[in-house]
Amino acid sequence: MTAVVEEATEPRALASEMPAGRTTGWWGMVMFVTTEATVFAALLGSYFYIRFQSGQWPPPGIEDPKLTKVVIMTALLLPSSVPVMWAERGIRKGQRWRLRAGLTITLVLGLGFLAMQAWEYSEDLKKHTLTTDAYSSLFYTITGFHGFHVAVGLLMVGWLLAASLRGSFGYRRHERVRLTAIYWHFVDLVWVAIFLSLYLSPRL
Repeated sequence: MTAVVEEATEPRALASEMPAGRTTGWWGMVMFVTTEATVFAALLGSYFYIRFQSGQWPPPGIEDPKLTKVVIMTALLLPSSVPVMWAERGIRKGQRWRLRAGLTITLVLGLGFLAMQAWEYSEDLKKHTLTTDAYSSLFYTITGFHGFHVAVGLLMVGWLLAASLRGSFGYRRHERVRLTAIYWHFVDLVWVAIFLSLYLSPRL
């Protein structure tokens, strides 16, 4: 009996019992971001459809979106994927300090992005609001929806950071870090599409 137990608990035997392939959480996150990407694609498709049906875009009385703040926002958000990736790879090696440092940098960059977006809104809302016209409705809906996703991502990053300070993650237990990284990369990629569509394309 003892021999059977020892044989069954050998590392090689245990490894053969571990589930292979992607985890359920991984597939769930991939399906979630795919669904959200479809929503953003529909919003951007509506934006271009109405644009091509209009004579002047943006409509008369509304200036082209200013690029100064948006370039700063982009410079804050896009590089934030790097510390997330660095943190994830660090915790795979059991380096909790890398996880904490990477998450902290991402949190600061993401908060900076939202602060700049709030500043942009405070100036734009003086010129046109959500109900001014179709352009304004789409502009605020798309950018606001993305801002909401950034805020959700920051909550996830903040929770991971708090948990990491309690020593919750290690090289064998870091699935939630991986899932949050997937979500954050998605948020960054969506911003690229928004930046090109809403801010650069009207100037072409």
